[in-house]
Amino acid sequence: MYYGAIEAGGTKFVCAVSRGGAGIEARTSIPTTTPEETLKHVFAFFDSYTLTSMGIGSFGPIDVNTDSDTYGSITSTPKPGWGFFDFLGEIKDRYNVPTAWTTDVNASAYGEFRAGEAEKSGSCVYLTVGTGIGGGAVVDGKVLEGFGHPEMGHILVRRHPDDKYEGNCPYHADCLEGMAAGPAIEKRHGQTGDRLAADEKVWEIEAYYLAQALVQYTLILRPEVFILGGGVMKQTQLFPLIRQEYKRLLNSYVDTPDPETMITAPALGDDAAVTGCLLLAAEAKA
Repeated sequence: MYYGAIEAGGTKFVCAVSRGGAGIEARTSIPTTTPEETLKHVFAFFDSYTLTSMGIGSFGPIDVNTDSDTYGSITSTPKPGWGFFDFLGEIKDRYNVPTAWTTDVNASAYGEFRAGEAEKSGSCVYLTVGTGIGGGAVVDGKVLEGFGHPEMGHILVRRHPDDKYEGNCPYHADCLEGMAAGPAIEKRHGQTGDRLAADEKVWEIEAYYLAQALVQYTLILRPEVFILGGGVMKQTQLFPLIRQEYKRLLNSYVDTPDPETMITAPALGDDAAVTGCLLLAAEAKA
């Protein structure tokens, strides 16, 4: 009997199985195309195993409100074919096992909380900074959700004094994602971030926005650990800049753990979300 995990990303799906929670025993990666084509390959992988439960962490927005008529669906995504797709329903129709359902970043947060960088902590926030920006939180050992799931990438931020870029978000223009996600860096500077590694001003501006976000999350959630992942955070020179700006902006208003250890990269690397899905599967109830 296996636990099954699906990390459903906008670019690819990662499917995995385990008999012991966090330990991945087999996995596959599937390009995200149409729902029908993608799920055909998902089913081909899982049909080889006897599943006892599953965990899904999906790109969003998704409906996590169990009282909603569209619970289990991906909702207002711009990704063609996936809008208001009953993802959870399709999986449960195929396998009819208890299935945990949350966002991919919530799954990452839970993976790091249970088996990664925040394993010895009581709470954490996981922020992914890549093509978009999304965040998940674990508080008192539970994934944080309310009427819906957090949309941490769309908080409003103050503009850097030297930044004239108008923003890239189609909903809010100059929100955090609009100013600090990978496409914003490329459109602001005319090159992708990996070609700008030596340009200190680029990363000073980036750190300014990300540190603002961490200060806001601190004042609302007071987490013990911030874990920053995603493609943009492969530029590891960002971490000291973010810590420095975080301390400046917070200005000792509240006590926090030492930012040098509080603000960190994921211990599980790119496996944070799929690990979180396996752990959620192990706890899933009918």
